[in-house]
Amino acid sequence: MNIGLYFRNRELLQRPSTQQLVQSLKAAGNNIRPFCAEGQNVESFCEGLELLLSLGGDGTFLSAANLVATKNIPVLGVNFGRLGFLSENRVEDIANALISKDYIVEERPILQASFGDNICYAFNEFSVHRSGAAMLGINVEIDGILLPTYWADGLLVATASGSTAYSLSAGGPIALPQSKVLIITPIAPHNLNVRPLVVPDNSKLVLSFQSRDKNIVFTADNRSMDIAASERIYTHLAQFSLKRLRLNNSNFINALTAKLHWGDDIRNDNKQ
Repeated sequence: MNIGLYFRNRELLQRPSTQQLVQSLKAAGNNIRPFCAEGQNVESFCEGLELLLSLGGDGTFLSAANLVATKNIPVLGVNFGRLGFLSENRVEDIANALISKDYIVEERPILQASFGDNICYAFNEFSVHRSGAAMLGINVEIDGILLPTYWADGLLVATASGSTAYSLSAGGPIALPQSKVLIITPIAPHNLNVRPLVVPDNSKLVLSFQSRDKNIVFTADNRSMDIAASERIYTHLAQFSLKRLRLNNSNFINALTAKLHWGDDIRNDNKQ
């Protein structure tokens, strides 16, 4: 198998645990192809690639997903970061799982946004933010139906995969990854009667803005740009998905309890 290693920190390749992973995979007959986030040609790297290992944290995973999502190459996150929701796997567990094929391939939806001549993709979420001091008015249409205007610092549209990312920090609900939903979450809304909204994932969303500033800030996962406040952003699921490898010894509920301490209560002693 042709396996790529994606990383943003070159020091990770020198760690003994990474070296052991590479040696074990090579000993099993795999071809290993390192790729740093800077200075390499993406197309030549991806040619013939069958699997991409993302070495780092969730930010690295998002960059890796953006690299190969349109190329139908599966991604497996290897955690060298902090929280690691997408990159939840320990490096020590990777080689044996891959060699024994002790994993499943999940299909995770990808968001697409278009405005002007731009088309962007995101695994977790798109967000819009005010660029100046004045709050931002965000108009949201869902399949042609206009919601009341959100007055806030910003707003985000997340996939179920992104429910544990920025949306969670902004007060959005947690959704199981296989849930077929999109989550609309206002960021610091300036009213008491606004709540996050869950809509079907086949919804077509259009965002427009009321702003005192000429520009707003648009983000796609961990990438950002300034766009004109007069733009209309068209958002829906892309026609392709991301193939994400999940080791059979991991699951979403365990990740919630281990990483976010969900249900951490003295009465929940697990002695049932």
